[in-house]
Amino acid sequence: MDTIASCSSLNSSLSPISDRIRVRLNAIRYVARDIHLFELVSPGNELPPATAGAHIDIHLPDGKVRQYSLVVSDTDDAYVVAVKRDAQGRGGSLYLHDKLRVGTELEISAPRNNFPLREDAAHSVFIAGGIGITPIWSMIHRLKAIGRSWELHFASRSPADAAFLSDLRELDGVRLHFDSVSQGQPLDLEAIITGLPMETDIYCCGPLPMLEAFERATVGRPAEQIHVEFFAPRQEAASGGFSIKLKSTGAVLTVPPGSSMLDVLLDAGVVVPYSCTEGICGACQVGVVSGIPDHRDTILTEAEHATNESVIVCCSGSKSDILMLDL
Repeated sequence: MDTIASCSSLNSSLSPISDRIRVRLNAIRYVARDIHLFELVSPGNELPPATAGAHIDIHLPDGKVRQYSLVVSDTDDAYVVAVKRDAQGRGGSLYLHDKLRVGTELEISAPRNNFPLREDAAHSVFIAGGIGITPIWSMIHRLKAIGRSWELHFASRSPADAAFLSDLRELDGVRLHFDSVSQGQPLDLEAIITGLPMETDIYCCGPLPMLEAFERATVGRPAEQIHVEFFAPRQEAASGGFSIKLKSTGAVLTVPPGSSMLDVLLDAGVVVPYSCTEGICGACQVGVVSGIPDHRDTILTEAEHATNESVIVCCSGSKSDILMLDL
């Protein structure tokens, strides 16, 4: 996914400036209209392990950094990502599709997982829309491998746009929905979710309208059993007008209007891991010592927002005049 569910512990991701992994583009494969698989290998070296639902940062030669979900998570000799060409996107998918060639060397991050799979669930239900099938594909393979119960509801504009369609048609427990066949009617998430036992773990990844419908349909269910991953910000980033204080040194830094906490921290020479700069990857999650953050991310849960114990500094702000960070 060209991002890129929630994590309750502070993220220990690596800075984009160091600790990168050098890889080579080993293969490109067509899987659906405008969707290609890109296989990345690190010749002579094992790649760090990944879990189902994880993603990596890809540092493109033109300076862009983009996040993509891993299609498979049970191998240490290659990472595979699926990328949909989006002419209206931020340029990452266009570069991968139009300019990248087999043999090109790239730098990537180690895998991070903000959309983890609960492998001990009695039954898992997956709902995917379009390219949102990519992290869920790895989850299905993992549950198949360990013999756990699951089902998938996959919506796509048409069969031609559906990644992994031939493989999906061979699997039990897969329900397919195509807008081109259903007169444009979206997948009825309310009907799918209403009849599920309350102990069911439910996952959703897809376009924003699907995710919003999913959140409405899952109201009242246990929060720990609802898993969602966003590809894009849901609201505008905060726009400064406050100060941050560093716990370690006591230094107070002003965040002017139009700037983010991350901008100010980096300008001051403070080392902060970061990646997407949009509040959708969780790399820049920082502990809060005092003050009340103005949360604008899609990573932390509502319960985590309520505790105000951490903040995503690339997009969030402060409701207090001074926000003390655990830095």
